[in-house]
Amino acid sequence: MMKEILRMEDITKKFGEVYANQDINLTIMEGEVHTLLGENGAGKSTLMNILIGLYQPSKGNIYIKGEKVKIDSPSKAVKLGIGMVHQHFMLVEAMTVFENIILGTSKDKSIFIKKDAIKKGIIELADRYGLDIEIDKEITEISVGAQQRVEILKALYRGAEVLILDEPTAALTELEVEGLFKIIRKLTAEKKSVIFISHKMREVLEISDQITILRTGKTVTTLKKDDTEALELANLMIGKELVTSEYEKVTKTLENIISLEHVSFNKKSKHSGISDITIAVGKGEILGIAGVDGNGQSQLAQMVTGVIAPDSGTIYLNSKKMTKFSPQRFIDANVSHIPEDRNKMGLIGNMSVKENLALKSLETPEISIAKGLFLKKKAITKNAEEMKEKYDIRCASVEQETRNLSGGNQQKIILAREMEENPELLVAVHPTRGLDIGATKYVHDKMIDSRNKGCGVLLISADFDEILKLSDRIAVMFEGQLVGIYAGKNPPIKEISLAMAGKIE
Repeated sequence: MMKEILRMEDITKKFGEVYANQDINLTIMEGEVHTLLGENGAGKSTLMNILIGLYQPSKGNIYIKGEKVKIDSPSKAVKLGIGMVHQHFMLVEAMTVFENIILGTSKDKSIFIKKDAIKKGIIELADRYGLDIEIDKEITEISVGAQQRVEILKALYRGAEVLILDEPTAALTELEVEGLFKIIRKLTAEKKSVIFISHKMREVLEISDQITILRTGKTVTTLKKDDTEALELANLMIGKELVTSEYEKVTKTLENIISLEHVSFNKKSKHSGISDITIAVGKGEILGIAGVDGNGQSQLAQMVTGVIAPDSGTIYLNSKKMTKFSPQRFIDANVSHIPEDRNKMGLIGNMSVKENLALKSLETPEISIAKGLFLKKKAITKNAEEMKEKYDIRCASVEQETRNLSGGNQQKIILAREMEENPELLVAVHPTRGLDIGATKYVHDKMIDSRNKGCGVLLISADFDEILKLSDRIAVMFEGQLVGIYAGKNPPIKEISLAMAGKIE
């Protein structure tokens, strides 16, 4: 019989007058995968931040193995056997895998680190759970999937009995997801428990034992995986019936909006370079770029938005050769960009929601006088209120600082700002990463609307399902090279999957 390992009872958390969590109950059994489902802003992150000691609950209690505990710091959570792998990994890139794993630990009282003995123990632990790592490599030298395995191993090395995985498949390929699930099954076979946070229904139904759904900070219900199905879960999440969308694929396009001819950048690097790429995006089509993260996709996105210039080759935008590269030149050419890292490239965290929404319009007559010299504050607020409603941006007010919003709501601000421009070219990099099912559907619908109005869309995503669902054509990148282009209608999935792994039949 399974034993209770963790119980969160009547957990309430208020920020001012706003409830992030309200009387939430969650019970985790030994050796189970318990999924938390909920829309952005449903309270999942706040609940987990309470569990790992970053926040203190306004009300409620936490029990570990039946004993009431107070988790007043992340170090206390670690001592109690709770570990978390965040969606954005907490690794020091300049350090090796080994150094990251032992960082901050003090298992041995000796003033000297017994390096060989500790390494041997870590390798044995990795082998035990099927965590394939290269212990002496620097973090910058390993893939996203390998970095995730390092984070899991780091938590296990610190004694985690309950492991929280926050959107763990967001940046993984199908093969890497299969590998992760094997690891999870090995963990639960040894009676470790996993709290799995995801929006991907197929994965939730494959890996979960129990599923708890949160909505607007409250528990809706807890279901056994075998007693439910995807549509029911989606409807419970959003509180209404979800109508799924199937998109028609375009097979004929108009002239090219952007074309790259024999373009290279830092071509000697397999993971942060581009080597001799020739490709084009037509008006009124979605060209999806498939591939494991770190195969040149970031550099491609930066190049077609003017952030970096090619070392060689030519880029034509609306049939005009681009000779000078800067983000402003591409913005002036009506290119919109949903960047891969919303915090570094998309938003200014200590600015308000309304200010971030107005960033690209500061010199327009609607927002300012004398090209930005004087701002029309009422117009900025009115625009923000309209975008808040239209894109379902959940915030206390448009005056709220953007850094205090959930990741999904931060993404919606970028989407609102970029897609309202009616761009001729939309460069969308992981546009739905971290978004719930309702928001994802909304973004997909907006991208299809843009395509149908004649916009060319370059979609770069590590979510293979997203690429298959939206793309009119699919291009695969591997080690900085273009290794194949395939039809989006009835795509050869096996062939594309092999190409993503560098295996061309």
